[in-house]
Amino acid sequence: MLKDFTKLHTFLTIVKEKSFSKASAKLGISQPAVTQQIRFIEDYLDTRVLERKKSGVKLTKEGEDLFRIATKLEKAINNSQKELLRIINKEFTFVMGASYSIGNYVIPSYLSDIKEKIENEVHLNVALSGEILDELEAKKIDVALIESPIFREGVVYREWTDDELVVFSNQPLSNVIKKEQFNKFDWIFRDEQSHTQKLVEEAFDDLGLDRDLFKVIGVMQSPTAIKEAVLRASKSSERQTVSIISRHVIENEIADGRLFEARLRKHVISRKFYIAYLKDRKHDAFITNVVDFLLTMRSKI
Repeated sequence: MLKDFTKLHTFLTIVKEKSFSKASAKLGISQPAVTQQIRFIEDYLDTRVLERKKSGVKLTKEGEDLFRIATKLEKAINNSQKELLRIINKEFTFVMGASYSIGNYVIPSYLSDIKEKIENEVHLNVALSGEILDELEAKKIDVALIESPIFREGVVYREWTDDELVVFSNQPLSNVIKKEQFNKFDWIFRDEQSHTQKLVEEAFDDLGLDRDLFKVIGVMQSPTAIKEAVLRASKSSERQTVSIISRHVIENEIADGRLFEARLRKHVISRKFYIAYLKDRKHDAFITNVVDFLLTMRSKI
């Protein structure tokens, strides 16, 4: 069994995640496959190592002994892998891909921490979520951070952190925008390929709003371009210029009073950000280190 660390890695993942289902999601394999690997370990050792409880997973006494041994093995393997890469490549560049809102406004301040975590250079590519996943599948990037779970075969998806889309303007808004107010604004929207715009359209449909009745003065691909357009909009016009965007994009301008935000009445536009990586790299020490770091920092975002 020690020659094949895969099953021990599955065991460690279950213990760390405290759940068979969460371990299945993290490893990118089915839950029956996870169960089968634990059954193999228990048959091999001729003892129970895990007990399923309502509160989660609990280690048996023998399981605690196995956990200590497997943890030491994992650390040794990870260190050996790093040393091997240094011998072969001396150093390499870890490439991350991110959708616009994440790549421009969420992840940049953490790149130096990730670089320190894996002790190598980190580069960042920014594009639409679909384009980032194309790069991931083509193995041009190592980890993808996306705002849309565009599910593809061979890719593992992990829920990362929450995001909210808000209405914003360069002039004060009421805290809640009522349905009858929508056609009184000049609107700037994201392009139709954007996941942000798809969520906006869904919200409008839920509220019974007809976008064709809105006065749309611009459609842009980049959230940065939309933010700058709203910031520069005339304040002397009778009609306010507004848009809907991730709160991460405008939080600094909201804080210093240059932009103002509002919510839709009886509707919150929320979504999850996701971490994605290829299933065939789920045992890669560098992928694991970066993903684990991203998951620990999500409470700070």
